Amino acid sequence: MTVTASDQPVRITHGFDFTKLVLYGFALALCLLIVLPMSWLVYYGFVDKSGAFTLQNFITLANDPTLREPFVTTFILAFSTSLICCAVAAPMGWLVARTDMPFRRTVRLMVTASFVTPPFLGAIAWELLAAPNSGLLNKVYRMMTGAESDAVLFNIYSFPGLIFVIACYTFPYVFVLVANALDRTPGELEDASSILGGGTWVTARRITIPLALPALLAGALVAFLQAMTLFGSPAILALPAGFHTMTTKIWSLFQYPPKPELAAAASLPLLILTIMLLRAEHMILGRRSYAVLGGKNSAPRLIVLGRLRWLALAFCFIVLLNPVFLPYGALLNASFSKVASQFVSFSNFTFHNIYFVFFELSATRLALYNTFVLGIATATIGTIVAVVISYLTTREAVTGHKALGFLATAPVAIPGIVLGVGLFLSYTRPPFVLYGTLWILLLAFLTLAMPAAYQQMQSAFKAIHPELEDASRILGATRLRALREITAPLLRTSVIATWCFVFVGTIRELSAAIMLFTSETKVISVLIFDLNESGDLAAISVLGIIMLIVTSCIVALANRLRSGGGNVRLRDN
Repeated sequence: MTVTASDQPVRITHGFDFTKLVLYGFALALCLLIVLPMSWLVYYGFVDKSGAFTLQNFITLANDPTLREPFVTTFILAFSTSLICCAVAAPMGWLVARTDMPFRRTVRLMVTASFVTPPFLGAIAWELLAAPNSGLLNKVYRMMTGAESDAVLFNIYSFPGLIFVIACYTFPYVFVLVANALDRTPGELEDASSILGGGTWVTARRITIPLALPALLAGALVAFLQAMTLFGSPAILALPAGFHTMTTKIWSLFQYPPKPELAAAASLPLLILTIMLLRAEHMILGRRSYAVLGGKNSAPRLIVLGRLRWLALAFCFIVLLNPVFLPYGALLNASFSKVASQFVSFSNFTFHNIYFVFFELSATRLALYNTFVLGIATATIGTIVAVVISYLTTREAVTGHKALGFLATAPVAIPGIVLGVGLFLSYTRPPFVLYGTLWILLLAFLTLAMPAAYQQMQSAFKAIHPELEDASRILGATRLRALREITAPLLRTSVIATWCFVFVGTIRELSAAIMLFTSETKVISVLIFDLNESGDLAAISVLGIIMLIVTSCIVALANRLRSGGGNVRLRDN
């Protein structure tokens, strides 16, 4: 680095650092983004309709069975989903990362496909497949067995059906964490175990599993939180089945007559529980995480499965049938069938569904435009904010950095429905009147995306030793310049992955958008939800295929950029 007089402005001599102003500005923006809507939630949780302080909202929640039962249902749902995800994803992650199973890269790609599928779209696809009367799988069952017309093999409108669908689109979180942890395990450790006489399973039990256990526990936590705060799938499958989860019940409290006080009070236990779980995750990962110093490590040893490798591939294929092959097939079938619940044939094949979506459904073009504008804006702004906030917390660059870390992860505790209400209350009155504009949706999407973006970037920062930045600052660079010219280039791959993750998450988001949209700010997810209410499954299938193609292309582009991004290869700790 060449240092000139221009690198050290006079204001630094007088004790003023322009960089600190920028960094504190980002910190203030995060505070406003998170604290304002959460403050309204707390306020409404402790007041009655007249605005007086009261605890009656919590007493009502505890005593009213119609409000208490969704809490129990949600806990059972989240716990069951977490167990199923770990039971399925952990073996798959091990098979892909540590064995010679064929088509391992293809399996990873298919798991990514299930990740980019919005859970509410997956729920609609399983409506096409497993609705009691019109489901394609039930029709095949009746046709093959000669059963009565009312015979049912699968009923997706049930509590087990809801658990199954949510698990289908939550297990990728566990899979990715476990597979990446196993990829990072240095081969030298297992080689050392073998030299000392440890067999394959002894090495797995004493070396591999302990190193992967933090990732598995973190994945279980993520699956639990995802299932607990999800709205779309329960709204599509649970309500027709006659029961509520916590999120659908909170949503119903804003139907006429609205009860924002009860909804806010119901969200506060979620916040407390999530803080406790996140703290537990931090303690687990903090005690068991590791970093490898030195040069390039040898590749992990692959376990030879022999004849069992094809059985392992069959297991992965059967698992992937549920989130990928069967739902995608159902959506494609409905897109080109005159009747969505019938199989495509020469007699009922049609392109009219595509024509209807683009030329007869007036809301499509505006919803597509709004979705892409919000997706790009949220991903770009969210990634920049996540980079700066992660830098502030990992490098302890400002006073109160621990509070910033808490604020950045806190929104994961709030259901999108409730956050939408908090934003509605915050930005429908002066001085910030944003309701009816895309700005309020942008704030909602940024808030919801912040925890995931922050955690990814924080892990990336922890993998880079601060000595490079310290050397840059000794030579006269400010923190902001060191971040821009030293650290940011090293984080290139992580930044691309975070941008992709936020973009995909924005397109998938339904719960907050359903509370904040107007006729001029409707997005694709809301349009699909509205069409499901009217039963237009063919149009939903066309829109769903478009959404899947776009998100898949973004993920593929990000992977291509990562694979061609220079000589620096960083892995998250």
